This record gives sequence, C-alpha cells and structure tokens, in this order.
Amino acid sequence: MAIARKHPTHRAATICLGLFLALALSAMPVSAAPPGPLKLPNFDALSGKARQSVVVTLDSSLLSLAAGFLDSSSPDDAAAKQIISGLTGIYVRSYTFDSDFVYPQSDVDALRRQVSTPSWQHVVEVRNKGDQENVDIYMSVEQGRANGLVVIASEPREFTIVNIVGSIDLQKLQRLSGKFGIPKLPVEKSK
Repeated sequence: MAIARKHPTHRAATICLGLFLALALSAMPVSAAPPGPLKLPNFDALSGKARQSVVVTLDSSLLSLAAGFLDSSSPDDAAAKQIISGLTGIYVRSYTFDSDFVYPQSDVDALRRQVSTPSWQHVVEVRNKGDQENVDIYMSVEQGRANGLVVIASEPREFTIVNIVGSIDLQKLQRLSGKFGIPKLPVEKSK
C-alpha cells in the first residue's frame, strides 16, 4: 500500500488507516454490549467560527434512504450498500479554522473519555508533538465482529470525529471512504 502525498491531516489519517487495517485483520477479543452513538457536544457555535464545517447525522432510517441512491451496478456503490445494511448510524463532525485551537479541547477530551470504557478498545494512537496532530481510533467488538468505530483526529486548526455504529465488516470499511461525509482517505494500492 503506497501513501498518496496530500494535506498533513490526510497523512495522519493514512497512517492510522494502515495501522487500523493491520489490526483489524488480527484476532480481537469479545467485549460487552454494543455501544450506541457517542454523545457529541453541541458544536453549533463552532460552525460560525469555522472556515469549513461538515456535519453528518445519519440514523438507520436515513441510511436506508441513502442506500437507495447508490447504484447497485457500480461495484463500489454495491459494496457500500452492503456495508451500510448492517449499520445503525454514521455521525461525522469536522471543522477547519483559520487560527489555532478555536475549538474547546475539553470537548475533544470528553469524547475520548466516552470511549475509554471497557466496551471500547483503543486500537490506534498517533501523536505528532511537532505538528500537534493527534489521531485515535477506537473499536467495539462483540463475538468477534466490530459493532462500533470511532475516529478522533485533532490538530491546531482542525478536528474531525467519525462515529460509525452497527455491524462493521472491517475489510470492506474503506469502501465508505468519501461517502456519507466520511473523509476520503488517500490510500493507493501498490502495483
């Protein structure tokens, strides 16, 4: 797998994706009951301060509706349709600012505390002190199958939270990249 050269945030996301996929293919222990969506702070005030903001809230009924717009004759769309059939929610919050640390770090820390319970496993942690980039990936696993995924990525002028709830086929998860507000991850297959 080769890494495409793009924005620094994509670099961190790409590193995380590679680590995540490596971990996903390994055996994972069983956890407690499946989690629901995270309790996201009210980021409405940040939208006005942000240069760019992305807010996606798709519960199971909206996911079913969105799946109806995917083209089953397209292999990527057909795979995405299959993946979202087991999901009960996709929640994305992503903000980009013109100055450093406009967002309250306490809100990001509160999200990390929500996934520091026994039902969640912290599977990837990337810390870049020089650029102040932090990326964490958490997974909830029940009976050998992932049933929840959280990505929290923060840097001085940007932060992103992705919360996917429901039955997740980890080997096919990358096919949702770039759909339903999930950031496009710049990963290229090796030739």
